[in-house]
Amino acid sequence: MSVLQLDPLANENAETALAHARKGQPGPVLIVGAGIGGLAASLALARRGIASHVLERRPAFNEDGAGIQIGPNGTRILRQLGVVDALRPHVGVPEALSVRDGSTGNELARLPLGRWLAMRHGAPYWVAHRRDLHAALLQAVRTEPLVALSMGFDASEVATRDGLVAVAADSRQAWTGRALIAADGIWSPLRSLLFKEAKPTFCGKSASRSIVPLDTLPEEFHRPETTIWLFPDAHVVHYPVSGGTELAVVVVLDDGHESSDWSAPVPPAWIQQSMPECAEALQTLILGASTWRRWSLHTMPVPQRWAQGPIALLGDAAHPVLPFLAQGGVMALEDAAVLADALHRNPDQVPLALQQYQRRRRARVMRVAKASRRNGSIYHLQGLAAQARNLVLRKLPAQRLMARYDWLYGWRAD
Repeated sequence: MSVLQLDPLANENAETALAHARKGQPGPVLIVGAGIGGLAASLALARRGIASHVLERRPAFNEDGAGIQIGPNGTRILRQLGVVDALRPHVGVPEALSVRDGSTGNELARLPLGRWLAMRHGAPYWVAHRRDLHAALLQAVRTEPLVALSMGFDASEVATRDGLVAVAADSRQAWTGRALIAADGIWSPLRSLLFKEAKPTFCGKSASRSIVPLDTLPEEFHRPETTIWLFPDAHVVHYPVSGGTELAVVVVLDDGHESSDWSAPVPPAWIQQSMPECAEALQTLILGASTWRRWSLHTMPVPQRWAQGPIALLGDAAHPVLPFLAQGGVMALEDAAVLADALHRNPDQVPLALQQYQRRRRARVMRVAKASRRNGSIYHLQGLAAQARNLVLRKLPAQRLMARYDWLYGWRAD
């Protein structure tokens, strides 16, 4: 267990908590949200000698059954956080990205990952179950002396005064600290309280995800690679996770239907009926998936500001990125690294540190968000435009195609 012992202020709202806070004792950095971004931020701060307190709304963790791709820019940070040894047994290390025509099954391009990408960028490209990445971060947090973790805290009120910030819950429990980082996801309640102009909007696409036991699938799905199947108005991505025992699958459709739920189960028959006519191998995979959850995909322009005074947003709370570059979770890892560096450089000037964090991240996130939107359009081309795309994929040398992403995978926090 963490040895950072903190006592909440009972029967307090945010304003009275500030009034009762001890002067000269600014306290830890408060982080609302114990997802990938929040846990990574707490560990990044600890590596810089900065104490933090993570406040999670849920009473217990139950990570969704979905995969995550972690490029070299992300695994480099995981190495710095000290979680790679715990995570390594559970990841896949794809040797290649196979791009296929979804209707015929023909391979359009085979792009190098694996050893080639690791040598080029000094860090590997991993794929994992989100549950396993979260578990590795959580294990590190629970043994880190500079991090405290509180569950079942549903933040509903924030106040600032004299360089301190307080966050309170409807339960009348409150905490105070030197800074507040909202890492509470795309539907961030704290963002809606503090930065009202930033609101996600539906992009017209949905992503339905499943995890399939590999021992139920033909051998062709056991290869250590990431595969993407392209259709008009749709694409499918899959890769092995859970130490090579499961296959993470995502089906993205231009279905135009915005669900009222953030994610919801859908019957396999709905996926099968919604898919375009597809190659036999892919059809076998789709039929082999027995459980699916569907997400309506939302996006938001990268805001002009996501830091104000001693308060800042992180990850999807600040800048949700569409998943077509496989960088949403990694952007939260990058945020965590830059945030910790900025606070370390300016320990007595928290507002300045948070402004520097925002300034160092904004252009990077805007470029990633733009590239992701562009990929989503390219994947779903049809007619002559799709034929031109396929010709480019066939003709351009694979390493030249991958070199286009040096700006993405070669990023470093320093």
